[in-house]
Amino acid sequence: MKHVLWLIGVLLMPVTLFAEDAVKWSYKLVGDNTEHPRIEMTAEISPGYHLYSIDNPAGGSNPLVFYFDTQGCKVEGNPEPNKPYIKEYDDIFEVDQHMYDGSVTFTQKIIPLESRYSVDVEIKGQACNDTGCVQVFGSHHFEGKAPVAAATPEEKKDKPEEVVPEKESLHEEARELAQMTDSLQASEPWMTPAANLSGITAHHNWWENVEAEMMVFSEDPHQQSRSLWYIFIAGFVGGLIALVTPCVWPMIPMTVSFFLKQNKTRKKSIASAAVYGLSIIVIYVALGIIVTVLFGASALNELATSAGFNIAFFVLLVIFAISFMGGFELTLPSSWTNKMDSKVDSTSGYVSIFFMAFTLALVSFSCTGPIIGTLLVEAAATSNFVSPAVGMGGFALALALPFSIFAMFPTMLKAVPKSGGWMNTIKVVLGFLELALALKFLSVADLAYGWRILDREVFVSLWIVIFALLGFYLLGKLTFPHDDKVEKVGLFRFCLAVISLSFAVYMLPGLWGAPLKSISAFTPPLSTQDFNLFDGEVVAQVDDYDQGLMVSKDLGKPVLLDFSGFGCVNCRKMEAAVWTNPEVKKLLDDDFVLVTLMVDDKTPLPEPVKVTEKDGTVRTLRTLGDKWSYLQRSKFGANAQPFYVIVNDEGKPMSGSYSYKEDVAAYLKFLTSGIENFNKQK
Repeated sequence: MKHVLWLIGVLLMPVTLFAEDAVKWSYKLVGDNTEHPRIEMTAEISPGYHLYSIDNPAGGSNPLVFYFDTQGCKVEGNPEPNKPYIKEYDDIFEVDQHMYDGSVTFTQKIIPLESRYSVDVEIKGQACNDTGCVQVFGSHHFEGKAPVAAATPEEKKDKPEEVVPEKESLHEEARELAQMTDSLQASEPWMTPAANLSGITAHHNWWENVEAEMMVFSEDPHQQSRSLWYIFIAGFVGGLIALVTPCVWPMIPMTVSFFLKQNKTRKKSIASAAVYGLSIIVIYVALGIIVTVLFGASALNELATSAGFNIAFFVLLVIFAISFMGGFELTLPSSWTNKMDSKVDSTSGYVSIFFMAFTLALVSFSCTGPIIGTLLVEAAATSNFVSPAVGMGGFALALALPFSIFAMFPTMLKAVPKSGGWMNTIKVVLGFLELALALKFLSVADLAYGWRILDREVFVSLWIVIFALLGFYLLGKLTFPHDDKVEKVGLFRFCLAVISLSFAVYMLPGLWGAPLKSISAFTPPLSTQDFNLFDGEVVAQVDDYDQGLMVSKDLGKPVLLDFSGFGCVNCRKMEAAVWTNPEVKKLLDDDFVLVTLMVDDKTPLPEPVKVTEKDGTVRTLRTLGDKWSYLQRSKFGANAQPFYVIVNDEGKPMSGSYSYKEDVAAYLKFLTSGIENFNKQK
């Protein structure tokens, strides 16, 4: 167990994926100039994502649909995949989902009717991973030749019209709402010149792109400043915790005494200690910078949602927790520290002091490792490039301050508590906290893979047991191998025990469905709880974008656009875990016009509409789901669901956007900032 440096690599290993790269399509016409040509459409599915099949059962996620517009030929049968789908039961939708991962090729047979023919292919579907779902699109134009014998008059008579799969109407109300917007018949820049705008929009300004305006909110320098201050303070607190661990605390008087003895004057001792402290800061800040440069800011942001990383981090924290509780001693290879000691001896001056600081970083690894790892994950969640360096700066500053302060005022060393049993108590307490935190990371992986081994009631039960046992430990009712016998409980230790036991009691109602607002960001969603007495469902007032803006104008309230989907698992999680919070529910019911737009709604538009995407691709909108998906892409530049944005009655954003993150406090902040900005612009 001593050679565990590889754990640092596991700790910092992110998994990156952008929504727009979830599925990439490639196309090939096979057998051109023959009587039996075929089209091959290959989907390359990014790791972590799965693409739902053509025959995905009703009630599940959105199935894959192929549209073929043919000239001089006809399609025969349906596209055939080159491998069987994976069947997996989905507890959210209570159906067997059919899906593909990796790579899959669909082959469509073509029957030529003329010597020259063409086929326009459009593909729609849905791909999901553990953080959300995205709409999948594909399109391609084929032109081919056929032998003269294939183009007979009899076959020409059989030439079909466009083959369009039959749509299933999900609700007639949406069809009526679409028909309300038939008044505008002029062409718009975001549509092809021949497009019919019937059923698309009642006011073209409402559909204008607002990405630049949203960036103003997203890049609010005050918000960034607050995030960086939060990370710095979190790092500083982590450094203070690391200070009182057995790996670091004994080093303070030893190191300061070394400086005082080596230097004959107090001035030189202070200078040496200051360089030592600065070296510690440089080492840890450099670690933060290296992590960011190696992986990038966007990659670090995926740390909080990567299932593989969360499993690795869970295992890592459990190992550290067992070590802290006295199960075994966890250290780096002795050859590493010996090498650093030799560097200290072989060099002189400030270089020698730098290697002393590096030795401290290595020796204290077993205590600082889990704190640093957790801090880096927290920094990654801010999506700010400099966050890891800022967090490490705060951590290192707290770690370095005592060495400099005690070197300046050496008499203060006499008042420093000596190492003893109290330090082992701190280690054990950290072990309990790491066990609780480890469950949070396991929960992310459990939700991603659908194991259902850590449903909400199981998670809450384990936290109740952990914090109750921590309380009993602090009261001296529970001991571990390296603990001294507790003769009497001090006031500070007693207060900590009361806090821990009270927290365990606070969580008890969560077993029956209480929201547990203070830990909602850690617990699994309410939808995973089998026995739930809580009733606080939120229902959208409107399911049409244009009508929502009209209602907003009448009521004088901002609009909360909820881009969702019938097959979006994480949309259901947000509704169960965040919208059910009483404060969130009250705001949604009283202060907003809630508009839910289902991007996989199959209700047909009055007639298909061709639109031109920003990249020049021409697509056909055939259903309400197509319409809302296009609105999300063209207006807000987003494709993943769930996606929330607050707008006024003119379709202008009142805040930045919010995606999948089960954090009630963050969602409340998102809602209140939108209300404040809406009231200011009145």
